[in-house]
Amino acid sequence: MDERYEPKNVEPKWQQEWERSQLYLTRQDPARPKFYVLEMFPYPSGAGLSVGHLHNYVPCDVIGRYKRMAGFNVLHPMGWDAFGLPAENEAMLRQSHPSETVPRYAANFKRQLIISGCAYDWTREINSSLPEYYKWTQWLFLLLYKRGLAYRAMGSQWWCDKCRTILANEQVINGNCWRHTDNPVSKKDLEAVVHKDH
Repeated sequence: MDERYEPKNVEPKWQQEWERSQLYLTRQDPARPKFYVLEMFPYPSGAGLSVGHLHNYVPCDVIGRYKRMAGFNVLHPMGWDAFGLPAENEAMLRQSHPSETVPRYAANFKRQLIISGCAYDWTREINSSLPEYYKWTQWLFLLLYKRGLAYRAMGSQWWCDKCRTILANEQVINGNCWRHTDNPVSKKDLEAVVHKDH
């Protein structure tokens, strides 16, 4: 027996077995307690995952596995935060459309997460750029607006000419945009949506 661990010889076999047995599907056994694991969904705005992504996902995976072994019904979904500026900026950079780049990048992210062995219930996969998802975001925002909990107001905002959007204070580093480190940002008076504090 070879004492060296060869992941390419071992892991694909077990990953296929986990998929075949649907090991990570969310069980709905009323006799068991429920446990929900959720980490931030990645932005599919690059060709692949980084080690930094797995730095976040592996600890949550460990917690979910532990709870599953402890007898819990574990819901551990994964999805793509694909309806926003990172996906739009990447598409513009590639001179493409988000409807082309997002599915391609998300498919590669998913492939990489499966290879990593993370225990997600892929039947619960979410993509925030699909109409069946964002219609609920729109519904909730309109509800907040109608009830006076969100409103439009003028405010002084950091502006990046290259991103063509406002930036949070944390995205301004030494007076430059965090994405375009050679691009100075400026303050602009712009109308924005504000959530009312309670």
